[in-house]
Amino acid sequence: MIRKDFVFAISATAIALCALPAQADPLQATQYADFDRYVLALSWQSGFCQSLHDRNRDAPDECRLQKERADKTSILTVHGLWPGLPKSIAARGVDERRWIRYGCATRPIPNMPEAKASRKCDAAETGLSLTGAAKLNDVMPGAGGNSCLERYEYAKHGVCFGFDPDAYFGTMVRMNQEVKASPLGQFLAENYGKTVTRSAFDAAVARSWGPQTVKAVKLSCSGNPAYLTEVQMSLTAASINVPLATDSFAPQPHPGNCGKQFVIDKIGY
Repeated sequence: MIRKDFVFAISATAIALCALPAQADPLQATQYADFDRYVLALSWQSGFCQSLHDRNRDAPDECRLQKERADKTSILTVHGLWPGLPKSIAARGVDERRWIRYGCATRPIPNMPEAKASRKCDAAETGLSLTGAAKLNDVMPGAGGNSCLERYEYAKHGVCFGFDPDAYFGTMVRMNQEVKASPLGQFLAENYGKTVTRSAFDAAVARSWGPQTVKAVKLSCSGNPAYLTEVQMSLTAASINVPLATDSFAPQPHPGNCGKQFVIDKIGY
């Protein structure tokens, strides 16, 4: 028997998605396309900024200039979209650890210029259109300016696949909006500044896309008491161009380090 609350959650999400802008161009890899999953990385921006502060790191503009907004789901921002290790690259002796570290700079292939996390603006321009950049800047606070997160992400995770920049970043924008419109997005907004349990978070994921999708979500926390910094979702490559649904998710081996309870961090130190 299908629970009524699950049906309602799916219906509510479907209605909300009708208001979201469509992604016109599908995301397609023109080379090294033999990978089976992506990881969608979404930052809880206030937690990410708090983690920099705790480590005495210089605050980038997007952290220093944070302001409260009525819509608390806006704090769930885009970090990146990371293709898994292609089989053709693994066949050359590359393992997951090396792939995660170097991405498109992995040797012997694809051997692209390495993007340095500490020097993101040294990476090449992405070729993203002005329209695409405007949409991305609204949900990726570190894009453009003096942070250049979009350059780093494309250089490490996009350029070697031949991704069209507008399709690549547009896919991130779309999925970020879908998560915000889901029961999970509602859960984050309702618990802004509060301590939550991992089981309650997982229940929100289950209400959004089904119970089996819980194992596809990895959470990162920092601090003591722990506060949320990032949500990573493992997604099948075959489903990347359709709205998020139960079949979109692929289990991953580790749930993250957030433990049994953590804080949905609020803006400010």
